[in-house]
Parts: sequence; structure tokens; C-alpha cells
Amino acid sequence: MEISEEVVIVGGGIAGLATALALKKIGIEALVLERSPELRIAGAAIALFPNALLALQALGVAHKVTSIYSPLEKGYFTNVANGATQELSFGKINGISNGPITVHRRALLETLAGELTPGTIRFSSKLTSIQTVPIDDEVSSSTAILTLNDGTIIKAKVLIGCEGVHSVVARWLGLSAPVNSGRSAIRGLTIFPGGHGYNKQESYQFLGEGKRAGFVPLTDKELYWFLTDDSSGEDRATDPKLLQKDIMENLAKDFPPMYLEIVKHADLATISWAQLMFRYPWDLIFSHLCKGNITVAGDAMHPMTPDLGQGGCSALEDAVVLGRHMAKSLLPNRHGQIVAVEAARAIQGYVKERRWRAIGLIMGSYLSGWVQQGGSGSLRKFLRDIIFYKFLSSRVLNVHHDCGKLSSVSSLSESDAQINKID
Repeated sequence: MEISEEVVIVGGGIAGLATALALKKIGIEALVLERSPELRIAGAAIALFPNALLALQALGVAHKVTSIYSPLEKGYFTNVANGATQELSFGKINGISNGPITVHRRALLETLAGELTPGTIRFSSKLTSIQTVPIDDEVSSSTAILTLNDGTIIKAKVLIGCEGVHSVVARWLGLSAPVNSGRSAIRGLTIFPGGHGYNKQESYQFLGEGKRAGFVPLTDKELYWFLTDDSSGEDRATDPKLLQKDIMENLAKDFPPMYLEIVKHADLATISWAQLMFRYPWDLIFSHLCKGNITVAGDAMHPMTPDLGQGGCSALEDAVVLGRHMAKSLLPNRHGQIVAVEAARAIQGYVKERRWRAIGLIMGSYLSGWVQQGGSGSLRKFLRDIIFYKFLSSRVLNVHHDCGKLSSVSSLSESDAQINKID
């Protein structure tokens, strides 16, 4: 079978669904190829900082998470070695909290997917090869010829890879594979039917020698928790019960009882382990992030460690920025038809805008992990408690970064009407 599409997005995670929604907002219906038989919900929760909420506002769905979850106002950081606790207030800028809203990953994915036209996501569809047919030499515009695992061939004017750290599209572009940071993380959810008793607007972290753990309330009954350690974890068992036991009896045995109690009552179905991967910043500087009408977004472009909580946030930014630029590639009648040559130029503009933002977040995330988890020496403690927490974190993160607004289909049509009236 052979079909033709205006835009094909590979990957139905946060980046892929948000990009499809951004394109829908400007009048372009995309096809999302997801290799899994259903929505991927790996990872129990995700922190949405103000920059992510601004992106969700542009996508028209921010109210669906802000009405359910509360932003964090304070964080407590405890040095496990001596019991000293430091309080960090997230503060506000222009009345908007700097603190993130921690939401269920499933809820975010379902919210994004629920806004898409039925049939947008094609499940159990694995991309196996990419070929291109040139259209215009001036801007290296081309049609992407995609082959799927079931033999289906798709001709796409635009191809966007959003399939994570092992992206086929990123590899086709020539981007180097992400590298292991030398650390790994275990995450999970704990549900207390009678309520957990913690303030929903406060988070807790515990800093040990080469380890960092913490928990964040999601609702009155649910807590998201994590533990990262200086281990690649290649020989670690991935069975949830064994991961839980490893935390209780080894990794966090000296951590406060409040944390161990939460892990003890964890929902085993939510416990997962992952190596923490990132892409070298210079790979984004010197490599091609696009070729003609093909590009990447989210972890396919800029995988980073989770120490600033910006992986999903930056993916949402990518979606809105790409949507803004792609609006310039529409035919004058605005019926979702893309001018291929203009799409190539739009993608170049998107890459130019996102490259250095992504590089900064990769470097900031790695620095954050190094400072917070690197040990209890006096120099490291000074860098962490005085320099990073009080001065650098907000500057590195830029939590109020605004990725812009999307023009809706109706506003685009009104603009065309005005142009025609003038003509």
C-alpha cells in the first residue's frame, strides 16, 4: 500500500503528540506513527515548569492540567550525611510561580491525544527506512519516502522525528547516538488511600554520596518518587520488586524513614529503571538538525539528563516553535496544503531558533546533576548550596521562556480574507 501525507511525525510521545496538535492548530493535519500498540506511558510523572505551561497555553490545553494539579512553592533539600536541611522557595515573577506543576505522564499524553482528529495516530507502525526524492535544489527541498514494518510506503512532504533517544530520523540526519551519563534512575508512584499527609505544594529531596532521591505530591493520595545514583546500572535487575528491594536495602538504606516508607508502599506496576542519557552539546552545534524537509524534535534532537526537569518541557517548546514556523509554509488558501519549498525554509528557521536553547538546557541539566549528586565535599557543598541553588539554577533554567503563540485556523482564514479584500 502507498499513501501520501503532508506531514508525518514519527513517535507518539510528548513531542510527537504536541507537534501534531501544534500543526492542527494552524490547519495542518499530520499523521503520527507510533510503534507501540497504544500510547506510551513510560515514566510515572513529569514536571511542567512555567515555560511548559506557556507552551501548553499556545496549544490550548494548559487549563486541563492547571485545574487539577498545584504548582510547587517550596522545596526542601536534606544532606543525608549530617541531616542539615535547606529550604528553597521557588518564588514568583509577575505573579506567576517559578515552581513546576508535577502531573501524571499518562494524563498529559491523553490530554494531547484527545485534542487530535481521530485516526491521527497510527499505532503498531515502525519506521524501517527513509529515502528522499529532491524537489528543489535551492533549499534542498525533498519528498520523504518512508517504509514501514508492514510494507506500507508513505510519501511525505515533511518528516519530523519525535521518537526519543534512539531516533531513526536523528540517525538518518547524521546525529551521533546519545551517550550514557554514567548515572541511572529508578522512579515510581505510591498511593495512600487514606491520604499521604504532605503539603501538595512542597517537594523533598535527599542528597547523599553519589545519590539523590526525592518525592513530590501529585494529589492528596499520590506521590511521585525517584532515586538517581552514580551507576550506569547495566547489571541492575529491572524487575520492579527487585528495584524496590535494592532501594530499601542498599541504595537508600541510610535515607530518612519518610522516604523509605514511601518506596515501601509503592505501586509495583509504576516502578521503572532507566539509564540517564544525553547528547553532547557540540553535536548540536556541528551536526545537521535538518536536511530539506526533515528534522527532529524532543529527545530525538536534544536528549538531556532529568536534573532540571526540562526534557518534556523543552519538547513542548519545540512543538510550538515548529508550528509557528510551519504556518509560513501553507498555501495562500490555508486549507492545510504545504508548499514543500517553503516548508524547508520554515524548518531551517525552527532549527535556528531551537539550537542554542537546547544546547543551554543540555549543559545546564548535566551541570545540575554534577553539582547536586557529586558528593559531600566542602567545595561541592558550597557550589550546590550557595552558588547553584541561590544564583544559577533560575538563570540556567529560564523557567519563563516564552516559545510564542500559534495562529489558529480561524485567525489565518480571517487574515486571508483581509488580504483578498485589499486586493
